[in-house]
Amino acid sequence: MAGHNRGGSGGGIGAVTFVDHIREDGLVVRWESRHHRKHQDAQPAGSTWWPWYVNAVGTQWDSVTFFIGSLFFTSAAFLTYREAVDAAPASQNPRHRRFFVYQPRRIDWWACGVQLVGTVYFNVSTGAATVANLSAQAANRHVWRPDAVGSICFLVASLLAWFEVCHAWAAWRPRSWSWWITLLNLLGSIAFGVSAVAGYISPATGELRNAERANLGTFVGAVCFLIGALLLLPERTETVSGQVPAPDQDAR
Repeated sequence: MAGHNRGGSGGGIGAVTFVDHIREDGLVVRWESRHHRKHQDAQPAGSTWWPWYVNAVGTQWDSVTFFIGSLFFTSAAFLTYREAVDAAPASQNPRHRRFFVYQPRRIDWWACGVQLVGTVYFNVSTGAATVANLSAQAANRHVWRPDAVGSICFLVASLLAWFEVCHAWAAWRPRSWSWWITLLNLLGSIAFGVSAVAGYISPATGELRNAERANLGTFVGAVCFLIGALLLLPERTETVSGQVPAPDQDAR
């Protein structure tokens, strides 16, 4: 189509950084130097954070990877729950033989129990995501909803753990490993919540509300939980003076 071009540097340095092609119908189509350089090849659709992995293994195995990761989440959550159960007074769990107990007066029991439930919902969500060709309605029901419920569980559990460490809803204790761990878990749970909201699948289009934000939230949340998990190692050997025996709380 006939037309004419005009270019410019945008900063008066003499180098051409863009060219405007003016078509006969008056529409201006701009060529930009940086955009041309960065987009010489066709870009894959979807996330721009780690497209190499999806391209290498395919979307099916990418979903399987998330599912396998969720199983590690659940196993770790179960061990954390068992830790809370075993920390109960001997009168409530003699010889540590009980796996599931009801101790509603203990904040750590609530935190670990709610977290375990949340990981099971993530198992359901990531497991359903491995099924190919899900309709938008089925994806919302079996993938997004469990993911959203699991994210809420994680947020509640993280808030309870934060309160357990801080003895209040806000505190500044940067010298405490527990404070950093629960802070990172709380931030990670918030990131997972953002990911769940952004990952809502539109029934009309079948597309995510915001794929980039959903992936970024998942990535940030996973990094926060990873760092928090690594900090469990120095917390384990941390010495705290002035500790007293645990109170013998009943399970009423």
